[in-house]
Amino acid sequence: MWSEETLDGMLCTPSGALIEDMGRICGDIMILGAGGKMGPSLAMLAKRASDAEGSARRVIAVSRFSDPSVLALLNGSGIQTVEADLLEEGALQALPDCPNVLYMAGRKFGTGGTEPLTWAMNAWLPSRVAERFRSSNIVVFSSGNIYPMLPISSGGATEGTAPAPVGEYAMSCLARERVFEYASQRYGTPVLLYRLNYAVDLRYGVLDDIARNLLAGRSVSLTTPAFNCIWQGSANEMAIRCLLHCASPAAKLNITGPETVSIRYAANNLGKLLGCEPVLEGVEGELAYLNNSMKATALFGYPSVSAETLIQWQAEWIQSGGRSLGKPTHFEERKGNY
Repeated sequence: MWSEETLDGMLCTPSGALIEDMGRICGDIMILGAGGKMGPSLAMLAKRASDAEGSARRVIAVSRFSDPSVLALLNGSGIQTVEADLLEEGALQALPDCPNVLYMAGRKFGTGGTEPLTWAMNAWLPSRVAERFRSSNIVVFSSGNIYPMLPISSGGATEGTAPAPVGEYAMSCLARERVFEYASQRYGTPVLLYRLNYAVDLRYGVLDDIARNLLAGRSVSLTTPAFNCIWQGSANEMAIRCLLHCASPAAKLNITGPETVSIRYAANNLGKLLGCEPVLEGVEGELAYLNNSMKATALFGYPSVSAETLIQWQAEWIQSGGRSLGKPTHFEERKGNY
């Protein structure tokens, strides 16, 4: 059933709602930091939606593109690519003006021991991007871990929950938000802070982490008792559609699935589907990083794939020989050490 082509095709096929909204988005779309886990499929989704809508707009993907295959894929899909290290002097100034910017550049893993680089990517660079594209609509990718851990019974953090970041990575994510909020206030830049909790691509994500641990006979910790996740295709669609909801002062939006998924439940079901007995350890805690996505659901509707289906797909992907990107989410981390 599953292949790389099948998965990529599903991730990059636009819905009717996205195509309709694409007709309301005026001008080109630039994706800064397009070479990461989500960026390539986001760029291709935007291009296909634009083509389906009949627009001649450019979709511009900017990244260092350390993986040449990603660069070739995007170029072959009709996407304009720009190879650039955004930290280098003059890199931002060399980019074309663009009315719509999806800002994905950032750093998480490897923060421990290289904190200055993390802060440069997550706080210093945003100040320069905010200045350079002050006249653009900007959707800023952020993280749900700027919020405090909350009881499962709380329903998760809403956009009104006060941030309480733990660790330098989470603090630098909040710094990124504050910089763009300041630019929105100072210049009137329309901004939306896109707070994402665990996109699932099948090649990575919380479900991949759990499933690979089960197959390897490694234990799964219950200390973090639950999580939210969302199909990456839906997360990408929402990111593009968020260009219509940028505002000054900056808007804020939690992006994740509406389900609160128990780690125990996910592990037990993946174990059944994969034919292995889960090894669960620790005492289930009461607190977790959970986001309430009711506002996004009201704007965009229910994600196109449920958490239950994602669990099924994850098992099928692995049984079909599907690869893992080898980029664990560290969903169980509670002290902010990445």
